[in-house]
Amino acid sequence: MDMPVNVPVDDPNADTEWNDILRKHGIIPEKPPSPTPIIEEALTEARRLAHENRLEGKDLDELAGLEDEEDDAFLESYRNAAKRCSKKRLQELSTIQSSSIFNQVYHLQKPDYPREVTEASKKHFVLVLLTSSQGINTESRLLIEIWRELARKFGDVKFCQMQADMCIEGYPERNTPTILIYREGNIVKQMVTLKEMNGVRTTIEDLEDLLKAVGAIGSQDSRLRRPKERDDGATLPSSIRQGAQHRGQGDEESDENDSD
Repeated sequence: MDMPVNVPVDDPNADTEWNDILRKHGIIPEKPPSPTPIIEEALTEARRLAHENRLEGKDLDELAGLEDEEDDAFLESYRNAAKRCSKKRLQELSTIQSSSIFNQVYHLQKPDYPREVTEASKKHFVLVLLTSSQGINTESRLLIEIWRELARKFGDVKFCQMQADMCIEGYPERNTPTILIYREGNIVKQMVTLKEMNGVRTTIEDLEDLLKAVGAIGSQDSRLRRPKERDDGATLPSSIRQGAQHRGQGDEESDENDSD
């Protein structure tokens, strides 16, 4: 019976003639390929990309400062691209400025509604906010503040506001706030309370998403806010948030008194 032979191996990964013999006879496994070529290839590719994109994000003044370092034709191509972007941005700002004719919230009376809303919507998007008649409706108070900010930011959209029971007699308080969006004389979207959004955590970004969804603004509109992380209380204006916290503390004290 053949007995296994223990072959001395100091370092199976070493590049020695003895290890080559052992690998040839299958006594030790083949040496794994060195990662060095892969790493070097990745670094070379990273350097190549960094060189190709070295002018990304530079303005015209910064490009002018590189005239002695860069190839003229290559630098000119980037300079022309920067000019086109700048021109496009100026055109966009000019268009926004010329079409921003509202920039405020229009408080309506019932006789104004056909002219200020229905007729106006034949030329522009018109958003109507029907608010609570009571000051304790947190969603309504929140949306009133967001409405003002939206009106200042998107002057090409008309933002109107009216107390719900003055617009529609007997309109249920529980259905406020209500948003009505008009275009071409018709209601194209309505939203009863903020339950479709985030309730009292609704933000201006949520309303901007609504404006994009109905086509009132473009998805690439430069006025749009960038997404950002939000904490639990960041979406409520401070006056509303403090009021809600105060009521919560009152409820806790009441519960404690009841338990006594």
